Amino acid sequence: MSSQMSSNIEDYLETIHLLNEENGGVRVKDIASALNITMPSVSGAIKRMVKQGLVSHPRYDLIVLTPKGASLAKEIYTRHRVIKKFLQEILELDPRVAEKDACRMEHIISRETLTGLKKLLEENRRQIDAS
Repeated sequence: MSSQMSSNIEDYLETIHLLNEENGGVRVKDIASALNITMPSVSGAIKRMVKQGLVSHPRYDLIVLTPKGASLAKEIYTRHRVIKKFLQEILELDPRVAEKDACRMEHIISRETLTGLKKLLEENRRQIDAS
């Protein structure tokens, strides 16, 4: 996690990324629904994200990730996917538990640990393919 970015902002970025992939556009109400929070809370966060250069949001229009926001969102989502995959494939956790834990862990994991998890997953995949 960036030292200047809260886990909440990371959650917003990841959610905007995923909603855009699914729907081709993102509105405040979509984020509120996805994160189960109020629209005024989302609006406040979006204003902060505009000031940070992470999204653009013309009044009454779609929320769009800037190149900086898109890059961070993809990085966050990658961390989430790797952690979830590790929890499910290596630790053999229930998918719901893996999802819940990955959401928490993605905000604090170091690059070194993430690299180690990726390496372990790749080695596990090679062993399965070789059998």
